[in-house]
Amino acid sequence: MNAFTLLPFIVLIAAMFLMTRSAKKKQQQAASMRNEMQPGSGVRTIGGMYATVKEVNEETVLLDAAPGVDLLFAKNAIGAVLADDEYNRIVHGIEHDLKSDTDIVPDDASSLTETDESDSPAAAASDDKAVDLGKKDIAEDSTDAAEAAEAKADDEPKKTDGDSDAK
Repeated sequence: MNAFTLLPFIVLIAAMFLMTRSAKKKQQQAASMRNEMQPGSGVRTIGGMYATVKEVNEETVLLDAAPGVDLLFAKNAIGAVLADDEYNRIVHGIEHDLKSDTDIVPDDASSLTETDESDSPAAAASDDKAVDLGKKDIAEDSTDAAEAAEAKADDEPKKTDGDSDAK
């Protein structure tokens, strides 16, 4: 056998070694995460349920899913232990605002445009009569044309079922 026939086997063994090594590392991280659970921690199960840890035992975890609803899960059924901020954001919809010292932007812009001075140029302009841009004339003309068409239709004799224009 030469070196070229052994090369694929060596590459295959090296790939298997690297894959098992990364899988072991992930398992160790998950186990350490589960061991760090404490009562009061927010968790997500592998099924996607969010709950608060009530009690931690050797192989099981007692979770408080809702007031009066306690569920017993296997420790390895816990998918993630969440930080308090993340758990509150997901479960309770509470956003932790780090910039709470800054001013809050209002929902509408009315408070941004209000002025205390009534004699400012903007206030004086708002008190003026509205400017006529001539749009009313166009609307009135179209209304007059529609009325004329109706009057013309009323003047013409109306046909009934027995009448015909044929000679």
